[in-house]
Amino acid sequence: MEKKLKVGILGGTGMVGQRFVSLLEDHPWFEVAVIAASPRSAGKTYEEAVGGRWKMKTPMPEKAKSIVVKNVNDIDAVAADVDFLFSAVDMTKEEIRAIEEAYAKTETPVVSNNSAHRWTPDVPMVVPELNPEHLAVIPFQKKRLGTTRGFILVKPNCSIQSYTPALHALREFAPKVVVATTYQAISGAGKTFADWPQMIDNVIPYIGGEEEKSEQEPLRIWGHVENGVIVKAESPIITTQCLRVPVSDGHTAAVFVTFEKKPSHEEILARWKEFRGLPQELELPSAPKQFITYFEEPDRPQAALDRDIERGMGVCVGRLREDTVYDYKFVGLSHNTLRGAAGGGVLSAELLTAQGYITAK
Repeated sequence: MEKKLKVGILGGTGMVGQRFVSLLEDHPWFEVAVIAASPRSAGKTYEEAVGGRWKMKTPMPEKAKSIVVKNVNDIDAVAADVDFLFSAVDMTKEEIRAIEEAYAKTETPVVSNNSAHRWTPDVPMVVPELNPEHLAVIPFQKKRLGTTRGFILVKPNCSIQSYTPALHALREFAPKVVVATTYQAISGAGKTFADWPQMIDNVIPYIGGEEEKSEQEPLRIWGHVENGVIVKAESPIITTQCLRVPVSDGHTAAVFVTFEKKPSHEEILARWKEFRGLPQELELPSAPKQFITYFEEPDRPQAALDRDIERGMGVCVGRLREDTVYDYKFVGLSHNTLRGAAGGGVLSAELLTAQGYITAK
């Protein structure tokens, strides 16, 4: 790319916002031009606004330290200096819906990490390898918003990316019943062990709203575009339980599945190994070369060992075996703040750029 696109980060001081700042430090296509946050952070340098709350394992990028944080509510001022935005704001769903649409109406594309627009019928919710065809609803969304350039795209919940890609690669065999239990890292709640000591030596068997998302969002990803909206798929039937576990990063899923057309063990492994999506074909900067990696070892994948595979953008699978009740069972793992959050947002923005939906203003 001849000249980097200018990026703004809404909610840049929170954990996901920090991850965006880190990922974009040396990005070949994008550079951080604006960081916006709550009024209490506005007017401070990014280093001052974050203070001792920097939660990344790598140091704060030098370029970001001196950026003066803008008020996220000063919509025109923020939008004026960027080509597009990443949204990771911490607000109510109603407030998020309103502010993201307001930014889109300034003719600024918004790639959102938030859940507020995941079920807006003409807003694509995308895992770039799985459903890039859903970008086709963007022109209909623009018509509704009255924009020529501005729109919203969202990424799905982090938990589903530990198992949905593995199932997606097997869709030719028509999964009909899926049972999944997710074991979710504390960073999914924006926490570290330092600020959530109650999670040490503990498991919490409840994460508000998570099970509904985990059961319904894959169906939207597997849906189709019809008359300018996304119509969710009717199958498979998915039921889940979601637990918070004492792991820093990495969501694990134990999955049971029954198929309409039961594949062989060898067919499943072959589909996982061979699966490639549009990001791999386009060789997008953040795309993992091997999207799904299968581990033969009986004790893998493990969060501590495997969450950073392919720079945290790959999906790990292991322990595939036939089941006594369902056809098969397996274990999946994905990095929840990379593939499942900011990294997935960056990859989505790369896809939008490659497809001509995001351009310089």
